[in-house]
Amino acid sequence: MSAPKNFPRPGRKVTDAERAAMLRVDQAGEFGATRIYAGQLAVLGDRHPHARVIAGMAAQEERHRKIFDAMITRRGVRPTALQPVWDMAGFALGAVTAAIGPNAAMACTAAIETEIDRHYAEQLDALAGDDPELAATIKDFQAEEVEHRDTAIAHGAEQAPAYPLLSGVIRLGCRAAIALSKRI
Repeated sequence: MSAPKNFPRPGRKVTDAERAAMLRVDQAGEFGATRIYAGQLAVLGDRHPHARVIAGMAAQEERHRKIFDAMITRRGVRPTALQPVWDMAGFALGAVTAAIGPNAAMACTAAIETEIDRHYAEQLDALAGDDPELAATIKDFQAEEVEHRDTAIAHGAEQAPAYPLLSGVIRLGCRAAIALSKRI
């Protein structure tokens, strides 16, 4: 298996710049997730049967964001300049998928969390024990992201209209957001 793109090969020490890029993209991703859930809840409201599930996942994402915010501040890492874009884009993605229907909102979560699981796995491989604090944080959050994906699937994600297409487009957008947030 080849080394993940944009991350060092396992066995090579992660540079400060690579570690900063990891933190920057992870913080941006958690921020974007909070905005997606805000958009979904704005459309579905608090009385929809999925609202409690979405609010629970949103609370975990907010905790993740706060921890990455603190790490960025403590380590002097510049956050992404794209945060205003992710603010609007995340909310819009959440609102649009919820407007399609609750299963589409869950499909959005399943797609995003599938990519985040893959992304966090690449980071953990690259870190290879190089930064125990960051690795432990990523591993903890990865487990919760997988839980979110599984919850979304259990709540009808795969029954969303045009699920394979919807999931594929969202996953592609997520990969693009990750690539952009590493650099900008």
